[in-house]
Amino acid sequence: MPSPALARLRRRIAALEGVGGDGHGPVMPLGLPGFEGIGTGALHEISPAALACDHDGAALGFSAALLGGLVRLMGKPALWLAEGGLPHAPALAGFGLGPERLVVGIAGQPKANLWALEEAARSPALAAVLGEVRGMDFTAARRLHLAARGSGVTVLLLNRAAAAIAPAQTRWRVNGLAGADDRWRLGLLRCRGRSPDERGVVGEWEVEWDGTARRLGLVASTGHRPAVPDAARVA
Repeated sequence: MPSPALARLRRRIAALEGVGGDGHGPVMPLGLPGFEGIGTGALHEISPAALACDHDGAALGFSAALLGGLVRLMGKPALWLAEGGLPHAPALAGFGLGPERLVVGIAGQPKANLWALEEAARSPALAAVLGEVRGMDFTAARRLHLAARGSGVTVLLLNRAAAAIAPAQTRWRVNGLAGADDRWRLGLLRCRGRSPDERGVVGEWEVEWDGTARRLGLVASTGHRPAVPDAARVA
């Protein structure tokens, strides 16, 4: 197993070369201290802090922010596979996801949803696909992961189940902050190559969405809890 120092060096070289954590695509920076960014061509999981459907507006917002950033980075449209009702079009536009950049579909049954996700993940015509799911077994998630690696399409899964999706490169827990719909507390629970702290958290930040600049910024009054330092990283 490579030493932590060698693993850090490889990550830094990959960042300079503009490739993701798996070496298959560019990194999309999020402006979060201590975190390089989202690796493209990989599987990422977003979960609401509260699993009830009516409490996941913050997770939906963060998912849309990631999807819009991937569309801009890759210069290609994206697909959003909704679980039930269609997402709010004016809100999507605020994340740079106008109708010319986003296709929205409702697959219906879980098997149909999974089939559509996998087909989209194999299509290099897309920058990314976002699927609203209620959990996923290891085999299905592994197939999505391999499809993303092969095509370079980034797969975002908004997971409303308690069980985590195992092969995800990163796993995020998102909670809303009081007083604003566009302020969120982000908890990075998993990041391949990083070790969590004693609470099971790799990094934690309080952020707000700037709809004009279309980017995340730290909430100035509270700041952030930084990611686990290099000394705690693993290969």
